[in-house]
Order: sequence, then C-alpha cells, then structure tokens
Amino acid sequence: MKPTTPDTAPTTAGQPSDRTPKRSGVNILVINPGSTSTKIAVYEDEKPVMLRNIHHSPEELKQFEKITDQRTFRRDLVIRELEYLNIPMNFDIIIGRGGLARPVAGGVYRVNEKMCMDSYNAIRKHACNLGCMIALELANGIPGCLPLIADPGMVDELDDVARISGSPLMPKIAIWHALNQRAIARRFAREYGKRYEDLNLIICHLGGGISVAVHRHGLAVDANNALDGEGPLSPERAGTLPAADLIHLCYSGKYTKEQLLKRIAGQAGLVAHLGTTNVKEIIGRIEQGDEKARLLIDAMIYQTAKTIAGDSAVLYGKVDAILLTGGIAYSDYITSRLRERIEFLAPVHIYPGEDEMQALALNALAVWRGQRELKEYR
Repeated sequence: MKPTTPDTAPTTAGQPSDRTPKRSGVNILVINPGSTSTKIAVYEDEKPVMLRNIHHSPEELKQFEKITDQRTFRRDLVIRELEYLNIPMNFDIIIGRGGLARPVAGGVYRVNEKMCMDSYNAIRKHACNLGCMIALELANGIPGCLPLIADPGMVDELDDVARISGSPLMPKIAIWHALNQRAIARRFAREYGKRYEDLNLIICHLGGGISVAVHRHGLAVDANNALDGEGPLSPERAGTLPAADLIHLCYSGKYTKEQLLKRIAGQAGLVAHLGTTNVKEIIGRIEQGDEKARLLIDAMIYQTAKTIAGDSAVLYGKVDAILLTGGIAYSDYITSRLRERIEFLAPVHIYPGEDEMQALALNALAVWRGQRELKEYR
C-alpha cells in the first residue's frame, strides 16, 4: 500500500501555530525503523519516559515482498506497544528516522506527502525510509501534532569540488551517519564551551558502515558514500573497490545484480572475509592468535586512518578535533590503534555508541522551542 493520508485523517497535522511553542512538558514520540527492529521512545522535553526495541524475526519479515510493504505492520506494532504501556496517543511531535529518498540539506524537516512518496519510490531500499511514512500517518490522527524527520542519511552540504568524480555519469553523493555525527558534534562543542558553527571537525562513525565527514563551521562539506562503496572497508561494507575488476565481475555471469549489490553492502567487508560482523568476536579471535582476523582488523583501521588523514586536506590541516563515534568506538583495540595513526593531525576524542533516539528527540525539541529552523521538504 502506498503511503497516502487516510480519508478520515484531520488536516491540521503539523501546524505548530496551533500550540504555544515554548510551553514546558512537550510530549515527543520517536520512531526509528531499522533492518530487523523498530525502536520507539517517548520523551517529555529532554527526559526519556520510555524506550523500546521491537525486534522482527526473519520469519516475520519474510512475508513482505518489499520493505515498503512493512509500513502498516510496523505502524501497528508501535500502536500496540503504546497501548500495552498505557501511553495515550497524544503527542505534540512525532519524529521519525529520515530515509534515503534524495539528497537534502541538513536540518529538521516537516514530513509531507511528497517526502513520503519520494521515500516510497527511493532507489535505495532500507527500513529507514519508513520513518517519515509512519510519523505522518500517526500524526494525522492527532490534531496539531507535528510530524518531523531530522538529518537523514543523504544530507548533502558538499562543496561543489567534492561532488566531482572521474566520470560525469557518476557524480559523487554522500550517504553517511548524519544524525549521529551532528549530534556528537554539538555535544563536543557544548562540553568545550564552543559553538558547533565555529569549529572545524573531522568525525568518523565506526559502525556496520564507516562514514567520515568534514564539518566546517556547521556544514558537512565532504563525506563518503558509506553505503554504496566508498571509503574504508567495514564490518558489512566493502568500501572502495577496484572499478575495472568490479566491471569484469559484473559481466562474468557468475553473479546476479542483487548478489553483487550485496557484495558491496550487506555481505561485504569483514563478514565476507571472516564470516561475522561481530567486532567483539573478531577481537577475541585475534587474542586467541588468529592472524587472518588481525590482518583484516588492521586493514580496516589502516583504511579508516587514511580516509581521516586525507580529509584533513579539505580543511588545509586546520582541524580543531577528530571525533570517533559509533558502536565500534567501544573497542579500545580499534580506537587506540586508530588514535596512534591520526593524533598528529588534531586532538582525538572518543564518543562510543550512537543515541539516535535522543538525537531525534532533541532536534524535535529545538524546533518546538524555536532554537532550530523548521524546514519544508519540496
């Protein structure tokens, strides 16, 4: 079913003028659809009231031919979870995780039908594309409720020179962990009494994919495509590959298009070499003397360090700090070795994990309080 607004839905959804923007006690519902789970959270102002991670088994998801077909299934799970917890569907804001519809400037966007249709028809299929659809559907049932997304994965603030590739057929695009990177950047700035807009930062998100972005005075002016094959190898992504060899493989007749796409993202990187994406398990294998595992982890660290060092040229070497974040940043084995290679560039600060739920909630609250611009998707 395509993401259309129900016939019975009120037409007042998303009109912040219907409410007093700066009153306390703002109720926020956060919805974050992932590949195998749907995370939901309820915030009252900055305070988390509830956080749930609803896991979806392969059997549950197998019944859906396309990811977009999961929309109603996931929406209904959110509703049932709230009912089970006796949380009324009476929110001021519902903010969903942004999808991969098309490149947009960073910021907080009001969800509209065009955004939902672009996400429904997006070339890149991922459960995050459902975030805006579910947010709009639920908000349409609550008079005055504001449906939002913030800093989706295709935030594009690149300098023009950064868009150029060696072929006019394939201009560079950025797909990166914009939401978490920007939240970490603002957190670092607050902790050191600075403004994010006054800093030059290189931020590296170490997760299933590895994204490295150059943040120059509040804009991400360069970032790699951490999904489609650019940058370091990671637990489940190939990173940059030899182009001619990839073309030869495409015409070898050995693989389908779908199989080869998975060899770039999903069944690539560490999992292709070592059979697992679990970095903790791989480090354990290294400690037991597995030299192949050591070589692969060292290669990931090596390639990540090269990417960060290369990005310092974007800032003419004037880097205020390098920030490491993401789930893999919990690994001292990796961060200590990465620090050894890059700390000559700038001070290195580590913010392990990613709190996308809090980042979404704080973005929503900033818009409500008039501290951040509410953008319109066109």
